[in-house]
Amino acid sequence: MGRALVSFGRVVTAMATPFKVDSSVDYEAISVLATHLKATGTTAIVSTGTTGEAGTLTDPERVEVWRKTVEATDLPVIVGSGSNDTAHSAELTKLAKDLGAKGVLAVVPYYSRPSQDGIFGHFAQMAEATDLPIVIYDIPIRTGRKLEHGTLLRLAERYPHVCALKDATGEVANAAQLIADASEDFTVYSGDDSLTLPFMSVGAVGVVGVATHWAGQFFSAMIDAFEKGDVGLASEINRVLGRSYRFESQSEAPNPIPTKAMIEALGLSTRNCRLPISDPSDELVAQAEGVLLDLQARSKKLGIAFDKGVGRSWPQK
Repeated sequence: MGRALVSFGRVVTAMATPFKVDSSVDYEAISVLATHLKATGTTAIVSTGTTGEAGTLTDPERVEVWRKTVEATDLPVIVGSGSNDTAHSAELTKLAKDLGAKGVLAVVPYYSRPSQDGIFGHFAQMAEATDLPIVIYDIPIRTGRKLEHGTLLRLAERYPHVCALKDATGEVANAAQLIADASEDFTVYSGDDSLTLPFMSVGAVGVVGVATHWAGQFFSAMIDAFEKGDVGLASEINRVLGRSYRFESQSEAPNPIPTKAMIEALGLSTRNCRLPISDPSDELVAQAEGVLLDLQARSKKLGIAFDKGVGRSWPQK
């Protein structure tokens, strides 16, 4: 038997927060983007995670983004309520359920580099603030501190609604050990798009992705093929996704800058970010258009129904 699957499905998208040219939140575009994600294979949405530029949103903005996302879709919405301030994280977490969220994303507290006991205490206060399912988010490259397996297992044992992990450590072998040690009802997602298939090979159930903004159908097809035992097809789709993997985070344009370029290329919203995240260049938008055209051409050979979703316009051959 495979791992238990929480109600978020296999293709979860960490949704970008659209901004207007003046850097204000484009609340109307949230509905357009959420509708597009559902139409193209996303099974649940993370609102105000890393890709959602949560660090530059005020609390009222963050809560309103949650509200608008929940109103825009019948997909489960997981809200990013964590920060490096435990009390603040717990207070935001308390708001999630009444707004209609179906889960909470809790990132390892960043910058402070706390001890494992400090990390445990941080997540414990968040867990005590809600009965919603909690997805722990481990991304040491951004937080400066890795979550140890023992800490996570202690949390899951004490708080059964701490039930999933978005693993963005890049360490497949460690994920395999965690999955072996965790209970059957604990779910692991790959937090790196390019490692979705390797993580699934050791027991992960899917991905919390970024390239799923534009290639959700490919991720769905790849995961379905793997689950059916067609590893050859899954590997072929993974190779096709290689260009998206290279595009989505570059040294001069880290995530979420390429995603914003892609959102504009798809006609879903403007390319605008909030500083310190800089706006994507015209060259990056042109790269995004090239990625779309490549996926469109390759989709026919693979038998994948790839279309624009609900965007106003996009490059077509």
